[in-house]
Amino acid sequence: MMSRLPIVGVMGSGVVEHTRRAACLGRWLAEQGVHLLTGGGGGVMAAVSKAFYEVPDRRGLVLAVLPSAETSGVPKAGYPNEWVEIPILTHLPLSGESGTQPLSRNHINVLTSDVIVALPGSAGTASEVMLALSYRRPIVGFLNSAEEIPGLPRQVPVHSDFAKVRRFVKDGIGMSS
Repeated sequence: MMSRLPIVGVMGSGVVEHTRRAACLGRWLAEQGVHLLTGGGGGVMAAVSKAFYEVPDRRGLVLAVLPSAETSGVPKAGYPNEWVEIPILTHLPLSGESGTQPLSRNHINVLTSDVIVALPGSAGTASEVMLALSYRRPIVGFLNSAEEIPGLPRQVPVHSDFAKVRRFVKDGIGMSS
């Protein structure tokens, strides 16, 4: 029987790439033999996907749960980014401040992830963090400070030290050192 690869969700800004953090995280995740899951858009989602995708001989794939243009099942403009290997189409149009509503793909992103890393973002990222807490998914902020995600709950651990983020992810997916 073939065991499934862990899925690590990376959430963050759909506009700003935060390239240094996203790239080192994406490369490292690809080297760990996991799948990467994002919302499939620009910004952090594109930067982490590109870094993951460009690692040679990786086992995992770049997955993305895409928002719909209204409830048509057609992805919103700009989705998916060019590094998404498995786009998951939805009928779900809501995001941003409406990211915790039932018609948001954020529920699928969070529930599908074994562990979640939040990079800097705004209302959409904050809604994914809230969902991760409500669904009791392990989540860590790869942030310089909690202010990089507005309203970040205090119970979310925040680390600027990438070694601590790596340890959290490994622990979250049951990976030995």
